Amino acid sequence: QKNGVSNGTLYKKTFIEHFEQAPMYVAVLTFVGFGVGTIFGYLRDFMRAWGLEKRNIATEREQQKDFVPLYQDFENFFTRNLYLRIRDNWNRPICSVPGPQFDLMERVTDDYNWTFRFTGRTIKNIINMGSYNYLGFAETDVNALKTVTRDLQKYGTGICSTRQEMGTLDKHVELEKLVAKFLGVEDAMVFGMGFATNSMNIPALVGKGCLILSDELNHTSLVLGARLSGATIRTFKHNNMQSLEKLLRDAIIYGQPRSRRAWRKIIILVEGIYSMEGSIVRLPELVSLKKKYKAYLYLDEAHSIGAVGATGRGVVEYFGMSPDDVDVLMGTFTKSFGAAGGYIAGKKDLVDFLRTHSHSAVYATSMCPPVAEQIIRAMKCLMGLDGTTQGLQRVRQLGKNTRYFRRRLHEMGFIIYGNDDSPVVPLLLYMPGKIGAFARRMLEKGIGVVVVGFPATPITESRARFCVSAAHTREMLDTVLNALDELGDFLHLKYSRYSKSSHPELYEETRLELED
Repeated sequence: QKNGVSNGTLYKKTFIEHFEQAPMYVAVLTFVGFGVGTIFGYLRDFMRAWGLEKRNIATEREQQKDFVPLYQDFENFFTRNLYLRIRDNWNRPICSVPGPQFDLMERVTDDYNWTFRFTGRTIKNIINMGSYNYLGFAETDVNALKTVTRDLQKYGTGICSTRQEMGTLDKHVELEKLVAKFLGVEDAMVFGMGFATNSMNIPALVGKGCLILSDELNHTSLVLGARLSGATIRTFKHNNMQSLEKLLRDAIIYGQPRSRRAWRKIIILVEGIYSMEGSIVRLPELVSLKKKYKAYLYLDEAHSIGAVGATGRGVVEYFGMSPDDVDVLMGTFTKSFGAAGGYIAGKKDLVDFLRTHSHSAVYATSMCPPVAEQIIRAMKCLMGLDGTTQGLQRVRQLGKNTRYFRRRLHEMGFIIYGNDDSPVVPLLLYMPGKIGAFARRMLEKGIGVVVVGFPATPITESRARFCVSAAHTREMLDTVLNALDELGDFLHLKYSRYSKSSHPELYEETRLELED
């Protein structure tokens, strides 16, 4: 399914996303693969129970047989009988900066992935297609890191205090002013951990008697924050504005359950770029809906800030909209800025409220100064405040690399998800047996990839997720593409039924006209 929307009242350019369905035989074979794996899993559990096979996994003692089980039965079954078969493809330790290439510590297993041992050998110069290093700021260049080194010597590594006690430094104040200027908003607040920026701040913004409308594919940090808040949560179909509008209309008409009182607050939680789908939020339609129904909009730009937009200012700039259209702007520094932590930005009243009520501000240790300086140097580079155009060049190079990589994969016949401008590129593998085979073969060819399966994705949509970087050269991308072309034929991964053309014929599935 290819989705093109060109709406003169909302979109300034054609909005194209790809979510092609796999052929029926692929879906059938995927279920058969899981079925066969499950049958053999139960057979091996039977053999372990009768002592015919060694039991490697920890088990509960006989005295605990009447206790509540420590693990859920199916999750434990899935881990020991399916996940363990391909566990060698995850948690591989690297021993260098995660730039366009990295070095990998070699490890082997002698007991079919139950345990691993290191050989002491290092695999050099693996092409890195898995890290979120979108703009290439994960680097070790001495000249680039001069200011970071200076701050490390001046402030040390840790703060040892929270923001509300003795943990607010001049570096934090400088960074927050710079973030607000970069985003074009009144104020901003930074936090030491990206995940906690969502999970610890959403409960400060909403509570009992409030309604959260959450995209079904939102990140776990958003889901956790929503659950901790105590608010009522309802999910809408991914990026589906008709589904969202129905929930908004019902919320206004019916109010809270039983009492039928009006909701104290309605807030919509969405992401800028969805990290497993590569899709971009339909922000113009969302803003139109939130204005129509008087709701609040919380936008998580973890993967989109720095990665899209003419000057790297995220999906707000990508769609040519005003930051004032979004009530709560959230983002992280862990991807495009090569650092750690996150921010929340918007109106000064909002940020002042969070400085007092945020759990992160009250209980969490402040961001360490060298990390803050790394963000400042990367952001100044993006804004051109360092006296160069290097930041703008990085943003443009990322866009070129993204479009080139996606176009070539389409031409080869792979099914890939997401928006044409998204640097997150999911390539569908589907069958469980191909997950391990794909990652191992790619590593043999000197390419590091991230493969993802159930429960992080639907059980029938296992995939490899590529993250394109501005630091990737054309030669690196061609090396990866040539390896994918060869491996796609070997593993029969080219499932796409569309024409292998660089200019695929598009059709419109939806055309939405929403009132302001």
